[in-house]
This record gives sequence, structure tokens and C-alpha cells, in this order.
Amino acid sequence: MKELELKYGCNPNQKPSRIFMKEGELPIEVLSGRPGYINFMDAFNSWQLVKELKEATGLPAAASFKHVSPAGAAVGLPLTDVMRKIYFTGDQPLSALACAYARARGADRMSSYGDWIALSDTCDKDTAELIKKEVSDGVIAPGYTDEALEILRSKRKGSYNVIKIDPNYVPEEVEHKQVFGITFEQGRNNLKIDAEMLTNLVTENKELPEQAKIDLIISLITLKYTQSNSVCYAKDGQAIGIGAGQQSRVHCTRLAGNKADFWYLRQHKKVLELPFKPGIRRADRDNTIDVYISDDYMDVLADGMWEQFFTEKPEVLTREEKRAWLDTMDGVALGSDAFFPFGDNIERAHKSGVKYIAQPGGSIRDDNVIETCNKYGIAMAFTGIRLFHH
Repeated sequence: MKELELKYGCNPNQKPSRIFMKEGELPIEVLSGRPGYINFMDAFNSWQLVKELKEATGLPAAASFKHVSPAGAAVGLPLTDVMRKIYFTGDQPLSALACAYARARGADRMSSYGDWIALSDTCDKDTAELIKKEVSDGVIAPGYTDEALEILRSKRKGSYNVIKIDPNYVPEEVEHKQVFGITFEQGRNNLKIDAEMLTNLVTENKELPEQAKIDLIISLITLKYTQSNSVCYAKDGQAIGIGAGQQSRVHCTRLAGNKADFWYLRQHKKVLELPFKPGIRRADRDNTIDVYISDDYMDVLADGMWEQFFTEKPEVLTREEKRAWLDTMDGVALGSDAFFPFGDNIERAHKSGVKYIAQPGGSIRDDNVIETCNKYGIAMAFTGIRLFHH
């Protein structure tokens, strides 16, 4: 198949719409549903991300994509009991691939609502069972077991989008796209991201444990497929906060840091023990948890809105308790797609437990950024490589 007609482009008024190959066949097969323009944009970007994560770490990888940027990305490390609880996996069996997807989807559940999923390996039953429970637009993977495909084809009354991609497909070295009727041409970003990028440690602290290296690699590969400007916090084999598409880098750092904070606050005892009413919808539960953690919860209590979701009024998680809990957050890795121009980014990162940083370097204020890292004992590597994605 050389081309596939789509329902419409980015918006319903943008017709006609199709994907096609000038040479050869499309490297995909649609096994279920009718993916659209944005679905394929997410599918092809997210597939590259998980393919590179698998190659870099040797572990199964998964990504949760929304609007051509990842909401989460992770490799298949086992889940602790607390992780199972905050990711709502229950007691079901979890393969390594299913663990990767649970982590990718669970990092920022509000942003992942209605996501596109990418899997580095053949989708198995465990992973399909997790996907079945979530609100999602579709999935791309190199293959599906018969059991997994049957589960996915039953989702959304048979309209769920399932794409199989040829894992051996290699695109042309030169890529093109049009903007305003003008064709742009550039070489593909074939940059290989691995631990060799992390050897130029410019801070007083030059210790990078193996897990920190894995987390920094995950962060940098995630940034390679995130709309710029972008910053990514990672810990224990997964992205925990992604700030994408901001004009100011410190706003990226704040946005991603806030998401990382929420990820960690969801592990607080008071959050884990919230008395939800039976049968509450997953999206309502996720939104309610975010409101409970936020500083707006006092207004919700005052308005009596808690009665919609809880069997009893939960005890408030105070600002002091939140700060005390966040102060125990440690060992977080942080990647940036371009240099940090000021030390204020490091100040904000430190508040979210960042201990390891990888960034290109090259700012006229590198000395200030390094000095701020040294103040907090942060190890920082200059990669010398920018990772803009537009």
C-alpha cells in the first residue's frame, strides 16, 4: 500500500488528507479503526521514541503521546506496591512491557487522557488489558499477540485504532515538510543518545550512578521527540514531568517540575488513602486527585464539592505537609533540549529533588549555572548536543 486516505487533516475543514510514500510501500498496517492525521503524527513520533529507548537501554519501552509531544515515557522496570496503587493497575499480572506502559501512562494521567500509545515490543495480553481500561485514541507497535489484538479490537465498540509498524523500516536520510506552501528540507536527526554523552561532567560532583545514567538517557531521548522548548524530569526508569512548547526555558522547568511534584505527591499517605466513592469514573478520580493535591482544594472543601467524589470529607493535605514530603524527593534526573541560560532553572529543579542534569552547555552564563549546581551538590554533564524538535 503506497497511500492511505484520511478522514481529514489537523481540523475537519482541512481536506483532502492522506499519508503516502513517494517510493516503496507504507511501513504500517491498520489492524483496527481509522486513524487520522494527528493520530499518525503521534504514532510515528512516539514509535521513534520507544524504538530508541529500547535500543539505548535494552528494556521494553512505552510512550503516551498527546498533540505530538510525550505526556510520559518509560522502560519496563518492575512496579513497587505504591507504584501499582498510584497507577491503578490492581493485582493483574504485569509483563515488563505492561510495566513500561503503566509508568508512561501514570506519570501525568491528566495529560495522558485520550492519548496515543507506542510500544517498542509486541503487545501482549497484560499490556492490552491495561490499555483496555484507559481512554485512549490508539496504539502503535511492531506486533500483537492474538489475545492482545482481540482485546484491543473490542475497545470502543471495535473502532479503536490499532497500527502495526514494520520495525525494520528506515526512512530516507533527507526529510521534507511544507509550511505556507514552501518546502523545507533537512537531514534526519539520526543522533544516537547513550551514556557516552554524559562523560563531560563540569560540576564539582562528578558521580553519576548507573540508574542516573539510564534516567538521563530516558530524559534526553524523550526530549528528542518533544516540541521545543522542552525540559524533562526522570526517575527510576520513567519520565515524571515533561514541560513542552514553552517560549521561556524557566517556564519549561517550572511546568515540568510541577508535574514531577504532583507525581511524587500522589505517593503521599493521605493521597493513597483518599476515600473515593465506589464506581467513580477513572477520569473523575484522576481530576479529583489533582485538585486535592493543588492549592485550590480549600475552595473545593468550602463549596462542599467533595461530596460528589468522597464517602467522607478527607483531611486536608496542608502546604507545610506537601513541602515536607517534597523535601524527601531525591535522585531525580533532568534533561534540557538546549542550554540553561540562567541559574534560576537550577534553583527550580533543586526544589523537585534534581540531583543529576544533562544539557548542551554553551551559554554565556554557564559559570553561573555551574555555580548554582555546585551550591546544591548537583552533578551536571554538558552533552554539547541540542535537541530541538519542531
